[in-house]
Amino acid sequence: MAGPIVAGILLAGGLSRRMGGGDKCMRPLAGRPILAHVVERVRPQVRALALNANGDAARFAAFGLPVVADTVPDFAGPLAGVLAGLDWARACVPGAAFVLSVPTDGPFVPRDLASRLLAAVLAEGADMACAASDGQSHPVIGLWPVRLADALRDAMTREAVRKVDVWTARHRLATVPWDLAATPLGRIDPFFNANRPEDLAEAERLAGAMP
Repeated sequence: MAGPIVAGILLAGGLSRRMGGGDKCMRPLAGRPILAHVVERVRPQVRALALNANGDAARFAAFGLPVVADTVPDFAGPLAGVLAGLDWARACVPGAAFVLSVPTDGPFVPRDLASRLLAAVLAEGADMACAASDGQSHPVIGLWPVRLADALRDAMTREAVRKVDVWTARHRLATVPWDLAATPLGRIDPFFNANRPEDLAEAERLAGAMP
């Protein structure tokens, strides 16, 4: 029997201050934009995929993805991107029960991310799930129920909730740990993210080694 339908939202709505501004997901990595690496890994895991970004959507046209902007103003953080993804899935992905959120600065995201998060939600009777690695949780890398879209909107607009942890604390959250990936270059965190120029240089060194 087929399981719940999962859509995906790639989060590129931030200001990228630590990378000097602009769209850090468009920085080149191994000859392609970081975003291309993320799309390649996430697209096969979900029924449909969209990109959360603000400003002129045309700059992402080459990726062929729907681009959805935040509906909560003033760069309200990743929760605003999650909400945009939930609204898009409810309107455009028939039957979608969950949305997988993935930041666009993590080029090595696991290829089994959606399946493992969904399995944890179902096994634990949880509302939502997030990933963890190396003793650290990654609240923005998560699986979110479409049914809670209006509750999230209410929390963000009426209560000014901005922190992911504040929102998830109100619900049953499953946390799913990943091991560090064994590669020829050593053990690498699959949730490595390129926030700063030096991170991008390290990602370039690791790119060919990640499974």
